[in-house]
Amino acid sequence: MTVQIRLVEVTDDNRDAVMAVRVRPDQERFVASVEKSFEHAAQHPGANPWFRAVYDGDDAVGFVMLSWNVTPQPGIRGPYFLWRLLVGADVQGRGYGSAILNEVVALVRAAGATELFTSCVPGEGSPEPFYRGYGFVPTGEIDEDGETVLALDLSTRP
Repeated sequence: MTVQIRLVEVTDDNRDAVMAVRVRPDQERFVASVEKSFEHAAQHPGANPWFRAVYDGDDAVGFVMLSWNVTPQPGIRGPYFLWRLLVGADVQGRGYGSAILNEVVALVRAAGATELFTSCVPGEGSPEPFYRGYGFVPTGEIDEDGETVLALDLSTRP
């Protein structure tokens, strides 16, 4: 099944609906909430946070946040870094994560990116297998938070 999503700017009109999207309780140690993502974005303006709500029809089903076209520096990986990818607990397993990544890849490639980075907390239940299945590979780096850094060569994606 192919899902149809839209990446939508977060506004006062949809902020509550987007903040209501939550992962399963057992995933909370791996993926920060939308509310926490907004806090991180406000605390790190130098990371040039770019975020969007993910909609399927009229329903908010996820959230995505990147560092957009930044000069890498201590604590900020770039130029394009997938900072947050969140799919609501009630719609997981339907292809939304891959659909979101497909949209993100198309957008960052159109902006001139050749590589997309992300990181994840290691451990049972980590999203690392999902990212690796999509094509991300470990860089061999562990970031300052103990997360495994992964990179996606955008030339390998359609």
